[in-house]
Amino acid sequence: MSGNVKKRRTAWAKPFIALSVGAALLASPGLAAPAAAAAATSAYEDAADYSLFLEEKYAIDYQGVATKGQYLESVADVLGARHSGAEVAFRDLNADGDVYPAAAALYEQGVLTADTVGAEKKLTPAAAVFVTVKAAGLQELANTYPQEKIDRALAKLKRKSAALTPQAAKELAAAVDTGLLPAEYYGEFYAGAGQPASPELIETLLGKILTFNGKYKRYIGYVSDHDIVAKLTAAYASSGLIAAPELRDAADAALRQNLVTGYNLKDSRFDPNFVQSLSLTYSHDNLKHAIQLIGLLRSEYIDAKVQFEPKTSAFIYLKEWGEPQETEDYRVVQIENGNYIAYAKEYDISFEFERAADKEKFDAIVTAYAKKDSDDEPNLLAGSWWQPLYYSLTELDNYEVITNNKFSDGRYYVQSFSLNDDAAAVAEGFRRLAPDAKAESYRFWVDKPFFRYLNGESE
Repeated sequence: MSGNVKKRRTAWAKPFIALSVGAALLASPGLAAPAAAAAATSAYEDAADYSLFLEEKYAIDYQGVATKGQYLESVADVLGARHSGAEVAFRDLNADGDVYPAAAALYEQGVLTADTVGAEKKLTPAAAVFVTVKAAGLQELANTYPQEKIDRALAKLKRKSAALTPQAAKELAAAVDTGLLPAEYYGEFYAGAGQPASPELIETLLGKILTFNGKYKRYIGYVSDHDIVAKLTAAYASSGLIAAPELRDAADAALRQNLVTGYNLKDSRFDPNFVQSLSLTYSHDNLKHAIQLIGLLRSEYIDAKVQFEPKTSAFIYLKEWGEPQETEDYRVVQIENGNYIAYAKEYDISFEFERAADKEKFDAIVTAYAKKDSDDEPNLLAGSWWQPLYYSLTELDNYEVITNNKFSDGRYYVQSFSLNDDAAAVAEGFRRLAPDAKAESYRFWVDKPFFRYLNGESE
């Protein structure tokens, strides 16, 4: 898809406008001049981050005092734990109770080990941690703890191991040492064993369960990291053309039949799983451009998490463009009419911004510094495109709505962007060509230049 865009970009032009990029940026509505100093950002996730993630992804939002049963239901939700249907007998919980499915599922996974649940009891910090250690997969580590390690860790909580069972002492100590229990919540253990866990602690522990199970956000670093360029360069160097033959063959058939003009092939293991209201995705093929884009955001005092997503872009290469030159990252296959299907190494970079306002500024920044409007336009990032592509899964002003037609087979998926009026035909065509693939179509918000490209416009 974007490969075809790239070819057409080199041919399109518009009259030169004698206006400096800096002046254009300052004149852009909604884009204020940088502050004197960058706002401080957290290098790690805190309760507010976990809270927003849990609310958006799982509709989990704790307020006030929680019960142990409520926490068990949340743990089962974030783990995706489902009861097999086999009998699990609890002495204090009926099989027709609301909490039973979650408790039984967690028992089958070894998160609960006793035949009593205490679902109606208020959730204490210690009870929450004991469940969390097992749900995070740290039980075996906890079992290795000798008394010396236990005493050293529990001293940070002002607790004595003699007040706990030996197993509970090990689990609490492991939670301290691994960071499963962050230092800012140690104070909840000072007040006494009977105090309820705070909503902030509960949501942080759920976030830790997600993190330790690989179900939280995925990112290589922050825009502000001193080594973000090294991380980005390494990620780009380790990526290559993605091979998923069955999906690719079906998508190639869609190209041959003119159902689509291009598609992307991606690997879901690199999906960022960011909070959608704070994130957007930017597509390109040039590493130098990505490095400069990171620098551009830093110069605007904008920080964000950064995830690099390898991508193969496939499109029709017309025979009149000349003999294609293959490289390790660019392959072609000639088809019946003499044209070619080209496969190009590209990437998506997803950003999760610290503030929604920073996400809103992105469009004006790219328009000023990374959108090509004439062949000889100065003061742009290296490799800037005529129709840059960036998009959001939540609504943004000054963006247009299009459709993503997505088909998955295991961890790989094909996606092709289309105008909304064309989406039904594209989706039906893909279902016919790949009947075993999981089909999904949804609308999202894309920048205006790419929207104009989909409409066949040249600017």
